[in-house]
Amino acid sequence: MLKTAQRLSTATLRRLISELKRLETSPPEGIRVHINEEVLTDIKAVIDGPKDTPYEGGQFQVRLTIDDSFPDTPPKGVFVTKIFHPNVSEHGEICVNTLKKDWQKHYGIEHVLVTVKCLLIYPNPESALNEEAGRLLLEHYDDYAQHARLMTEIHATVKPEAHIVDEKLQDMGSENRDPTAVTGSKPPVSASTPAPSIKDKRKKNLKRF
Repeated sequence: MLKTAQRLSTATLRRLISELKRLETSPPEGIRVHINEEVLTDIKAVIDGPKDTPYEGGQFQVRLTIDDSFPDTPPKGVFVTKIFHPNVSEHGEICVNTLKKDWQKHYGIEHVLVTVKCLLIYPNPESALNEEAGRLLLEHYDDYAQHARLMTEIHATVKPEAHIVDEKLQDMGSENRDPTAVTGSKPPVSASTPAPSIKDKRKKNLKRF
């Protein structure tokens, strides 16, 4: 059962639950929503950096916060993942008309998330929150793209598989750190200590009697 810690009207709560269920079962391409069942008004999503942009290959966490005036007023949106973008401040605030003057009460959470993803494809330097990014986009696009790609690599790139395996090993505890449990491979045999032959094993067994 979905729960929320914030009091909403019955109509708003019904609409919110419907939207979240739809997003969970049929999300837009390149967008994944993580539902907080304790606080439905706190919505976290991951947006894949669009192809052929400086954000390609990145995974950007976005947070939407809804208050009791929704859908009459838009949710508040911020980037949790650091990003170099004209319309995103250093603190993650997002400047897009959909979340301000152009908001319509029939818009939903999906519309907001798709709009934010489109912002990664078509940044608007005319309403820049990050003045440096806006200036570079207009005057020196290559420098802007290089800076944006670097920030994407540092803050939005998923860890390599090797790091994930290493973390799993650490979680297993020191006494159970058997690499075969995670990788399925056998520990290497040292070249200086060859495996005993069948003959040697027989001799060793005979000495026991």
